[in-house]
Amino acid sequence: MSRFAEVPGGAGLDERLLACRLDPEDVYVAVQDYLDEDLSHARRDVTSESIFGPEHTSTVAVTARADGLLAGLPVAHAVFHAMPGDIEFTYLAKEGARIRAGQVLARVTGPTRSLLAAERTALNLLCRISGVATHTRRFADVLADWHTTVLDTRKTTPGLRAFEKYAVRAGGGDNKRMGLYDVAMIKDNHKEAAGSITEAFNAVRSAEPDVDVQVEVEIIEEALEAVAAGAVFLLCDNMSPKELAEVVEAVGERAELEATGTITLDSAVDYAATGVDYISVGALTHSSPILDIGLDFEE
Repeated sequence: MSRFAEVPGGAGLDERLLACRLDPEDVYVAVQDYLDEDLSHARRDVTSESIFGPEHTSTVAVTARADGLLAGLPVAHAVFHAMPGDIEFTYLAKEGARIRAGQVLARVTGPTRSLLAAERTALNLLCRISGVATHTRRFADVLADWHTTVLDTRKTTPGLRAFEKYAVRAGGGDNKRMGLYDVAMIKDNHKEAAGSITEAFNAVRSAEPDVDVQVEVEIIEEALEAVAAGAVFLLCDNMSPKELAEVVEAVGERAELEATGTITLDSAVDYAATGVDYISVGALTHSSPILDIGLDFEE
C-alpha cells in the first residue's frame, strides 16, 4: 500500500502535496529554483518564444511510456502552476497507482509557451520520483509475506531528498531518517572517537535526551554491548543472513533491528527470513532508473 492519504478528485494543489507529506511552500520554493536552472532568471525559452505567440494555447497529455508506479504528479503540477498564464491541470491517474505504458496520467491546458517551458522540469521530477517509487515497490512486493519493511538511507540526490524520500513512501517503503538532525546514528568513527559503543551512546543520550539514538553494529558482541547500554534500535552492517539471525535471536526482543549493506532484490528475502524488522537499501535513491513518462500535444 502507498503511504499517503487519499484526496478527493477536486482537491487543490496544496491539499495534494500535504497528502504526500510534502510542505507546499518548500515545494514551491524548490520549483522556482529548478525552473531558473533551465530557463535562467529571465525565464526564457528562446525556441518556443520564436515559434508561438503569447496568446497561443494548447492541451498536452502527460503519458506513461513504461509500466510502473506513479508518484510525484502533484509535484509536476506545481511546476506548471509556477508558469505564467491560466493553466488547467487535470489528474487522470491516482498517486501511488500502478500504471501501464500508454496510459494518460494528466492533461494540461494553457499558454503553449508556458507548457513547453515547464515540460522538461516537470518530467524530470515526475520521472525521477516515479522511478524511485517503482523500484521501492519491487522490494515491498518481495517482502509482502514478511514483517520486514524496506527503508531508504541518506544517499539521496542533493536538492531532491524530500521528493526521493516521498517516493520511497509512495512505493511502500519507509524513511529511516530525514537527515543528521532528527535521529542520532552512532557509527564507527563515533565509536572510535568516544572509546566504545557504551561511551558514545551515553554521550549522545546525555546531550540529546529527547532524540532517538540508533547504533551501528558489525558483530554480535557489539549488538550485545549496544543493547546493554540502552540502545533500542540497531543497524546491523554487512552481516550475512546467518550472522544476522544470531543477532535477532540474541537481542531481537529488546531492540528493533535493521540490516544493511548491498542488499538486493535477490537477497532481500534471505534477510527478511532472519526475523529482522527492516532492511535499508541505498540503491532506492542513488541507483533507481527513471520511469519513462512523456508529454505530447493533443489535437
